[in-house]
Amino acid sequence: MAKRAAPEVNAGSMADIAFLLLIFFLVTTDIAVDSGLNRKLPPKQEDIVDPPIIKERNIFQLSVNKNNDLFLKTGGEEKTIRLTNLRKEAIAFLDNGGGLDKDACKICRGNKNPKSSDNFQKAIISLQNDRLTKYATYIAVQNEIIAAYNELRNREFKRMYPNTGINYVQANAAYKDPQTSPGDKAKLKEKLEVIKQLIPQKFSEAEPKKN
Repeated sequence: MAKRAAPEVNAGSMADIAFLLLIFFLVTTDIAVDSGLNRKLPPKQEDIVDPPIIKERNIFQLSVNKNNDLFLKTGGEEKTIRLTNLRKEAIAFLDNGGGLDKDACKICRGNKNPKSSDNFQKAIISLQNDRLTKYATYIAVQNEIIAAYNELRNREFKRMYPNTGINYVQANAAYKDPQTSPGDKAKLKEKLEVIKQLIPQKFSEAEPKKN
């Protein structure tokens, strides 16, 4: 009795199907991007040719010790502060507007304390941690400082662009949203840059203290 020939499976199109599936997943899959902290490392000492002269009242100097205690030095005075009060203290410093004449701040709404910052352009927030500072404390301090800048930027964004119906943080989120049209992104970018120039984020980190 003759043997039956086994039916052959046509696999000629499998490569095409695999290629189409690959294209499909590449197009439809979102690639997560981890975003880090937007900071610059302190420059090497030899790279600093003529360091600018900064008045003490324009520096909001924070330090965190190995016990995670937070210290603030500004206006020639040093004190211990709670993390929950940090944002309020930072806003009061940045928004002080104590400058006179060419250093006067027209948009500042602070107390105009002559012992505190002159204007947004000159106000600097400095942070120094101990090497044994907990990472959670480090991040929490960073978050409060950024929140202080964002609160002031929100205020000025809504003042300058009331018809948008959004604030600075919302505008920034919309700008980064891939679903936002290129035309809207261009308009948002222009507005965001104006606010960044108006209230620059001058936040520096010193090398951690050694024990």
